[in-house]
Amino acid sequence: MKTFTMTPDQIEKKWILIDAEGIVLGRLASIIATRLRGKHKPTFTPSMDMGDNVIVINADKVQITGQKRFKPNYWHTGHPGGIKSRTTQQILEGKHPERVVMQAVKRMLPGNKLSRQLMTNLRVYAAADHPHEAQSPEVLDVRAMNPKNTRSA
Repeated sequence: MKTFTMTPDQIEKKWILIDAEGIVLGRLASIIATRLRGKHKPTFTPSMDMGDNVIVINADKVQITGQKRFKPNYWHTGHPGGIKSRTTQQILEGKHPERVVMQAVKRMLPGNKLSRQLMTNLRVYAAADHPHEAQSPEVLDVRAMNPKNTRSA
């Protein structure tokens, strides 16, 4: 039997809408990464972008368990002595709380050109409204998948 490999014209992409309110961050990010990569499909091909387009709303209301809310996130500006940090709490209360979800998903994807391309299929919004109604996204109920997806600290 030959190994089946998808071609670009055979790929079918859907639009998925996920409400992140009260969902545990790590569990949400792993579900999003699986959907972006296309591993939930029986025709998964590792070298191709065959995942769905994912829209995440209410990213500022995501649940973080334990003391991870107070753990610092570091980055470097590129200048000497330019290491900076902010806690996850500060980022969630700041101007761009959707970056917490974006970073969690990015770190669950492989670090190559394909994952950078996959990240363009992710749209994260801090509020409940989004401009993608015309795509008529399917709602994915992450809350009903597993009771542990909504537990609190």
